[in-house]
Amino acid sequence: MIGGAALILAAVIVVAGVTERVLAGRGLTQEVGKTATPTVSLAKLTLSSAPESLTLPGTIQPYNRAVIYAQVTGYLKGWNQDIGAQVKAGQLLATISTPDLDQQVEQAKAQVATAEANDHLAALTAQRWQALLPSQSVAQQDADTKTADAAAKRAMLNAARANLRGLQAMESFKRVVAPFDGVVTARKTDIGALINSGSQGQGLFEVADLHKVRIYVQAPQSLSADIRPGLTATFDMPQYPGQHFNAVVVASSNAVEATSRSTLVQLQADNPDGKLFAGAYAQVHFQVPARPNTLRVPASALVPSNRGTQVAILGADNKVTMRSVQLGRDLGDSVEIVAGLSPSDRVIDSPPETLQNGETVKLAAATPPAKGAATPPAKAK
Repeated sequence: MIGGAALILAAVIVVAGVTERVLAGRGLTQEVGKTATPTVSLAKLTLSSAPESLTLPGTIQPYNRAVIYAQVTGYLKGWNQDIGAQVKAGQLLATISTPDLDQQVEQAKAQVATAEANDHLAALTAQRWQALLPSQSVAQQDADTKTADAAAKRAMLNAARANLRGLQAMESFKRVVAPFDGVVTARKTDIGALINSGSQGQGLFEVADLHKVRIYVQAPQSLSADIRPGLTATFDMPQYPGQHFNAVVVASSNAVEATSRSTLVQLQADNPDGKLFAGAYAQVHFQVPARPNTLRVPASALVPSNRGTQVAILGADNKVTMRSVQLGRDLGDSVEIVAGLSPSDRVIDSPPETLQNGETVKLAAATPPAKGAATPPAKAK
């Protein structure tokens, strides 16, 4: 009886051990099956509809600006306007003393007087010789010589008068005047200073027309197609905290600088109060319109590869397809996709690094679409 009981007990122990191993094996198999199929979630796709804010540094320049040089050589006799003065076109800024030019004018006047006397005498002589021709008192050749001499004297008189007019025109440049309405932004000379004519000399004044200003901005190449003439913008400056000014894009250089990969953009703004200064720094704020049919995906959905940037697309059979896409603007937590993706595609968010093309995955519990999420277009019946 004792032996039989021991045998029964041993059989029970063996059966219990086998059963436990079978159950453990089944659990392990189920667990391996679960971990072998990755569980993924879908990214939320949104259409770019709202404009994007863009802030770029800009430099304010006057609508017109002129550095005024002297046209004559001499000494500065006196100046009439200083920096900050509001001037009108033609208003006197300074006067230059030109003793050398004055003497040249007097010499030219004397040359004109001499030429006039010679011309008058030559004309009278030619007339007299022509009057003697009918009576054959003089030869035809001599009469023609006197006539030609009178014409030469008249040409010399015209040359002397032209020379005098040129010197008198130069004398008018002794008065340095404003070329247009504006503000004197610089005075670079003083009384008694030696003045050299031409642009090789020192500029005397700078005048800026600030009734309207130009604002120059270097726009990144990726946004050069979005910042077009007619686009409105606002800008602010450090000296006017809390104030915003309006501007409009009027021109683009249509060229990209090789060093900065940016395009020069010009804006214009009215300046009725004179608050905007030449050379001032400004922060220009653009509202860049969204590109049509452009999708945004979370940056976590992108898969970098040696063939460019890709995203993992979940098919109807829960199989993965790796698709190459073309990126647009980088918005930080999201990225614009300009090509390679449609609103009906199911994009996997944060795909595992080991995920392969054609691999079968399991979709996590569905979440309700966020507001503004892209939805696939309805099929026509």
